[in-house]
Amino acid sequence: MTPSDDPLLDAQGVAKSFGAVRALTDARLTLARGEVVALMGANGAGKSTFVKILTGALQPDRGHVRIRGQSAQVGSPAQARRSGLVPVYQEPSLIPDLCVADNLRLVDTPVDGFRHWLTELAHGDLRLDAMIRDLPLASLRIVDLARALAMRPDVLLLDELTAALPTDLVDRVLTVARQQAADGRGVIYISHRFAEISRLCDRATVLRDGATVGEVDIAPGIEDQVVEMMLGARIDLGKRAAAIARPRPEGRPRLRVENLAVAPKLVDASLALHPGEVLGVVALEGQGQDELFDALAGFRTPLSGRIEVDGVAAGFRHPADAIAAGLTLVPGNRAEALFRERSVRENIAMPFSARPGAWGPLRMRHEKARVAEAIERLQIDTRAQGEVQRLSGGNQQKVTIGRWLAHGVRTMLLFDPTRGIDVRTKRQIYPLVRELADQGAAVLFYTSELEEIPLACDRAIVIFNGRVVDMVEATEADEERLMRAAYGLTGSEGAA
Repeated sequence: MTPSDDPLLDAQGVAKSFGAVRALTDARLTLARGEVVALMGANGAGKSTFVKILTGALQPDRGHVRIRGQSAQVGSPAQARRSGLVPVYQEPSLIPDLCVADNLRLVDTPVDGFRHWLTELAHGDLRLDAMIRDLPLASLRIVDLARALAMRPDVLLLDELTAALPTDLVDRVLTVARQQAADGRGVIYISHRFAEISRLCDRATVLRDGATVGEVDIAPGIEDQVVEMMLGARIDLGKRAAAIARPRPEGRPRLRVENLAVAPKLVDASLALHPGEVLGVVALEGQGQDELFDALAGFRTPLSGRIEVDGVAAGFRHPADAIAAGLTLVPGNRAEALFRERSVRENIAMPFSARPGAWGPLRMRHEKARVAEAIERLQIDTRAQGEVQRLSGGNQQKVTIGRWLAHGVRTMLLFDPTRGIDVRTKRQIYPLVRELADQGAAVLFYTSELEEIPLACDRAIVIFNGRVVDMVEATEADEERLMRAAYGLTGSEGAA
């Protein structure tokens, strides 16, 4: 291969670990001039870590990245830009308290080029003195893309850029990306939308469990092949059997959601959750599940739709309102839920003293008994209980769950509760979730790991592109069906 034939980007054998967690083991990707390559993989496959390494936000433990045939030591995003690789992320990388022009100066963006691309992207009337915080999300994404294009990158990386964009802007983004390839540049495209990948991309590189498992040329009918590559030959004998067919609950739901829309990504979600039921939620990253849980927990106000708790319309202006209605959230990010420098007992006991009706002399004997019961029930390691931050990630997660066990649970919102914890702790959480339901609690359970649905849930809804597109009984929730629905390949909207 002559130097002129070298790929624009060649990443080989890239590996990265975070402590005991091996996020990448052997990630590989090549990108030629004039090519658009899709980077695909299920949640947890390693896409985000790989992208951060390519763009200089993280350093690999091993492997190499070459740009235009030259070894690239990309130690920062600024170095990546100077090397010719410019990313545009799903969440705009703009400073809200600065105007558009000031954000351009931060990365030395040519203003004339930026104005040109704004016009190409139907935003030619946008003022450079407009404050970023005052612009709608769609415009922020266009500003970020126009800024990247103005830098004339050799490699343009688009990470879920079109999520929540209107159709006309999606069309313009795809046209501009295709034009970049036609001009001899390269584009890496990350999306959960097969329709866009089919229109734009030449090839797909597929990651699974931290490694590149193959490449496939984009052609009609390749969806099944890509889904199979993402899932692999998983050994899950007995997991389907773990899902016990239970009769569908009757009577009034504990929680009902009708046509809920929450900015920026949830468009239309409906569900009914009954006492004694675990309802799973399946969605790839950024499909609206965050907005759904945030609205139910009182952190966001819906744009439209209706939430009912025990048959009564509910409007939550604050998380305290949701808690008062019996909805308790266990967030995916444990740091958001814990007082990290406080003890296990203090963290679990927090709700006892947080209720205004409980102010006054504390019922210490009652509190200690309930806390001790929760610690024993969850087998929380209390050897480092002086500070929760000294506990393992798994034990920290059990503390967040134990808080509400001690306080009493009516409706629990579990958002990816097993993410980043060890297998042993996961196996403790699944039967606990089922036990809560058997005792009359209602549980809404989002998980990024598809195999958890038959282990813990009665049925599951699938969210794609901000809408509920499928509902499946846990006994029928094989990973292929869930994955296809999560990519928008099957199901019908409003199936819940």
